[in-house]
Amino acid sequence: MARVRTPRSIFVLSPANLSGRRANLVLRADARCELGIRLRLAGAPLGEVFSFVSGLYFRGKLAYATAFSTDVKIAGGSVFIITSTHGLLSPEALTRTNQLREMAAVPIHISNPQYRLALERDVRRLAAQLDEGDRVVLLGSIATPKYVEPLGKILGDRLMAPAAFVGLGDMGRGSLLLRTVRERKQLVYVSVPPPSSHHCGP
Repeated sequence: MARVRTPRSIFVLSPANLSGRRANLVLRADARCELGIRLRLAGAPLGEVFSFVSGLYFRGKLAYATAFSTDVKIAGGSVFIITSTHGLLSPEALTRTNQLREMAAVPIHISNPQYRLALERDVRRLAAQLDEGDRVVLLGSIATPKYVEPLGKILGDRLMAPAAFVGLGDMGRGSLLLRTVRERKQLVYVSVPPPSSHHCGP
């Protein structure tokens, strides 16, 4: 009897805001905190940097994705972070101060080709490795087209998001994700509406 293959889950995380106070703590030229020093010298994992910069929300996204992503044979792994300049990167990708400053200077908007073309390139590579039934779960906003349009255009109905995210703010989502990790209880996912049904927003 042929073994039934379990559909795989790949997670795509929206990035942290690199223009806030916590980002400035590690990106300034004279940063003296341990993370800031590492960023200037050997570099630090992108997931660690974004967790520090964003706090609860990104920490929750990364912990959840790490806990519930399935073992996959996909180049780059099963968890990816959207960036403004380098498409999709692994949370383990080493990054340095100058790269983060470059990311901070590039707006994430669908009309910005520097952001969109790199993201679409990497999403196409990801889509080419998916099997039937595999799903890509976006842990980020679906209220504006900046993530949904480039992802949905390529992934179609394989793009999903947690149903519980609707109506929750960033802090609420972060708390929810960390709680589900502690309880080992995965959220229910729903298909993300087609990009055409989304309207521009902040």
